[in-house]
Amino acid sequence: MIRIQHILKEFFRNVYCNPGTTLSGFLSMALLLLLFDLFWIAAGTSNQFYSDLISDLQMEVFVAEAAADSSLDFTGERISSVTGVSSIEYVSKETAREQLMALVGVDLLVGYDTINPLPRSYLISFDNDFLTIDNLSEAETKILAIDGISHVYYSKNWLEKAEKTKGVIRNVGMILGAVILLAVLISSANNMRLMSRARAVGFYQMRLQGAGGLFLAFPFLIEGFVIGGLSAMAGWLVIFYGKSKIDFTQLEIIFPSFDEILVFCALASLLGLISGYLGIKKLLRL
Repeated sequence: MIRIQHILKEFFRNVYCNPGTTLSGFLSMALLLLLFDLFWIAAGTSNQFYSDLISDLQMEVFVAEAAADSSLDFTGERISSVTGVSSIEYVSKETAREQLMALVGVDLLVGYDTINPLPRSYLISFDNDFLTIDNLSEAETKILAIDGISHVYYSKNWLEKAEKTKGVIRNVGMILGAVILLAVLISSANNMRLMSRARAVGFYQMRLQGAGGLFLAFPFLIEGFVIGGLSAMAGWLVIFYGKSKIDFTQLEIIFPSFDEILVFCALASLLGLISGYLGIKKLLRL
């Protein structure tokens, strides 16, 4: 009990005797974690935007001209059995003509009342988590192997470019996030190092009296833990305050769940604890 009282007393003494360094550490860590929070929100929002963007992607499967109408039901069943297909819609020659007329505003097939040159087709939609270039290429191969199918069309080139762009953004984001967390660790460790230097004489005396390294480091570990957690919470308070004042109508902003924010604050506290140890590590060797 006496040891716990001493550790808490030393913790409050560190904060009281070094208010400038403590405040500086809190503000710098809060700002860096706020940047990480904004990056996290931007990543979630961009992922949701990408998912919404490709959710409308469909594959058009064209039926061979020689295929009989009586075989279309069986062909549609085989297409529906392909992995990832969520819905299928048959487009007849007449429907295709109506769609073309609605698109251009005039019937271009006047004079083709008896022989409609437009092909029959199926419009296929896929599950959202299936919409990748590899999965669609595999589905395309399976569909082309079905009797009565002439060719398949979907925005393959666009999807390839979109996936490459998403991959570049993800990699840059991961590097940026790692740099921010490293900056948090270094900044917090430097603040702890400054405070520990001011108490180097006291450390040496307590070492001579037989105090252990963990016992001496505990106040700084607690301080790093508390500052890390408070900095993370402060960053989220700023974000939610801004959310209450700004209304986004054109773009849906995706925020992490409450449980994810709690885990993030706990990890920030752990990061602060680690930085506290790194800041005091050199002094423990005295």
